Amino acid sequence: MNRLVIFTTVLLFIACRETQDASPASIAKTVAESFYQGDDETLKKHTTPEGFANYSNLMKMFAKPKGSEAYFKVLDESVEGDVAWVKYSTSYDKTPGVFKLVKVDGVWKATARKADEEVPF
Repeated sequence: MNRLVIFTTVLLFIACRETQDASPASIAKTVAESFYQGDDETLKKHTTPEGFANYSNLMKMFAKPKGSEAYFKVLDESVEGDVAWVKYSTSYDKTPGVFKLVKVDGVWKATARKADEEVPF
């Protein structure tokens, strides 16, 4: 019984640490990969509600076959308080994209950008 409690506690700490330590760049990579693979569950987990609505609508038009490689590469990153920007490229896009991320309850999540919003790059 004692070992079970210790094992469960260790797993809990590992799971929490993975979520808390996720950088904006790693979240952006996860969002891009789930977007191109059509993985709604992962996309929803790593986006705000408005970000999910935006990405899921676009995802239906751009989803690639499962197993295809996105070759995600971070080109630039800017973090100011609870807002981060990640400029990236993938094998699917000819021009670099930019994710806006916000901290929600201590966790970075991709969100929708406003059309007139300034990007730091």
